[in-house]
Amino acid sequence: MVHTGIFATSSEILTKAGAKYSTAVTEAKINELCLQAESVINTASRYNWSDAYAGLNADVKYLLSSLESDYVAAHIIASDMSGYSSRSEAETMIDVLWARFDRNIGYLKDKEVQTFMVNA
Repeated sequence: MVHTGIFATSSEILTKAGAKYSTAVTEAKINELCLQAESVINTASRYNWSDAYAGLNADVKYLLSSLESDYVAAHIIASDMSGYSSRSEAETMIDVLWARFDRNIGYLKDKEVQTFMVNA
């Protein structure tokens, strides 16, 4: 199966999940989580970045990539923490990913920043 997420690559996502993510993670699961992430990002910011993606500049695309990969990696870790050396290690990784996601989604929710990004 081919990766179908728009914003982030499978490689970027799995790198953020770390070397200890479950080997049961499939490309289909990554694709499903990417579609969820894109819907969350579009809905939270009240702008359809997925439809506008082709016309966006590189800075905006990198922000969207960061958002999607943080979201999906956190879900991959949360779905199976057994490969990590401790639950605390896995939860710390999730906390870092969610903190970055929260910060970056805040940028997209700000209509002034969004206007700047769309017109960049």
